[in-house]
Amino acid sequence: MAFDYDLFVIGGGSGGVRAARMAAATGARVGLAEQSRMGGTCVIRGCVPKKLMVFASQFSDTHEVAARYGWTFGEGTFDWPSFRTHLHSELDRLEGIYRKLLDGAGVAIHDAHATVEDPHRVRLSSGETVSAAHLLIATGGRPIRPEIPCAEIGMVSDDVFLMEDLPRSILIVGGGYIACEMACILNGLGVEVTQIYRGAQILRGFDDEARGLVAESIREKGIDLHTGTDIKLMGPPETDFDLPAGEPMVQAANVGAGGPVKVKTTMGGEKVFDAVLFATGREPNTAGLGLEQLGIELGRGGHVPVDEYSQTKVPSIYAIGDVTGRPALTPVAIRDAMAFARTVFEGTPTPIDHQMIPSAIFTQPEYGAVGLTEEQARSQEPIEVYATSFRPMRTAFAGRPDRVLMKLIVSQATRRILGCHIVAPEAGEMIQLAAVAIRMGATKEDFDRTVAVHPTMAEEIVTLRTSVRRG
Repeated sequence: MAFDYDLFVIGGGSGGVRAARMAAATGARVGLAEQSRMGGTCVIRGCVPKKLMVFASQFSDTHEVAARYGWTFGEGTFDWPSFRTHLHSELDRLEGIYRKLLDGAGVAIHDAHATVEDPHRVRLSSGETVSAAHLLIATGGRPIRPEIPCAEIGMVSDDVFLMEDLPRSILIVGGGYIACEMACILNGLGVEVTQIYRGAQILRGFDDEARGLVAESIREKGIDLHTGTDIKLMGPPETDFDLPAGEPMVQAANVGAGGPVKVKTTMGGEKVFDAVLFATGREPNTAGLGLEQLGIELGRGGHVPVDEYSQTKVPSIYAIGDVTGRPALTPVAIRDAMAFARTVFEGTPTPIDHQMIPSAIFTQPEYGAVGLTEEQARSQEPIEVYATSFRPMRTAFAGRPDRVLMKLIVSQATRRILGCHIVAPEAGEMIQLAAVAIRMGATKEDFDRTVAVHPTMAEEIVTLRTSVRRG
């Protein structure tokens, strides 16, 4: 059977674009469909605009620190419309680069929604039907709202980058990395931030000691963080929560996302916020793809089940990135894409390796991690913990209370470092380099033999001599 393409990719995010370009480089005929903007979550409504907002938010306390170093500056003000214009110009530029890269590789771009009709055919919203020897699902994920009345008047993370104006006050619901990052960003831009999370502590799944310090730092920044609580009811400012059930939903019918919201929490408090942001999870973009009709039963939460080569139960259909339920990180999607291309188009079967993936949470200070948490490691084998927390020189000199954490988790049996956790400014930069050594199997003694770079925060990682806990 003759096909229109050797590969057809559904999704123009980081994973889909990389897979398309690598396959095309082998001489394959490649098509790609993207219903939104090229670049996907990372470039358009995730990593890139988020990090630029992180940079913007960090200037807010510059004059305070600088004054202790002898500098005098005016107070300064933040101009959101100006920043927003520049931000979107940059995103437009990056999207253009993605399109240029695909075009230069010879990939045919279809600006349309795609639905899988059979193992080799895709129907596009433009009305066209195309066929391919292989189909690759790379549709990523999207933020979700909780199933509570009037949730539609709250924002999700995608909406933050589109705000016309900054709210004066905001309630952020959630305790994951997106919620915590957005809390720090908006606080740094001058917004009065309240954050609530139904769990006992933010950043569930990360190291307990590290996330405890992040929570402490968030509160010291002036963010009103409450754990063990959630939204019970919400509606427009005039909502009377004492009315019979259902009334708030009726009143909210004509209210759009991002407007003033009245909230009642499970702790009984009521307050009106200029905006509410739900950072309560994400789900795979699998709705309407047509996979179920081919016998591909979606997993819990809607992800596409795949094997170690990213292949589904239908041999011609593959899936990579967030849509598979693997770690929702851009570098993971890109690695998935590279392994897929090598397996299918370069003739080199390459299984996916998701061990020792480093990650960074861009709170203030940042939190970088690689490997096991102390709790995970202790449940597997006897360990030693080496850790220190201190005030870094830069801000200590300015009289600020900021603290950082450096932590290594070590196997008693092999002396290999099982995990590294850093809470500090630029922790993301530090953990990337530490991850190389730890991924290679470095031992505590390898770190001990490394000469420190002084004076730096990072030198503490190689000068930890005495364990603080064993077990």
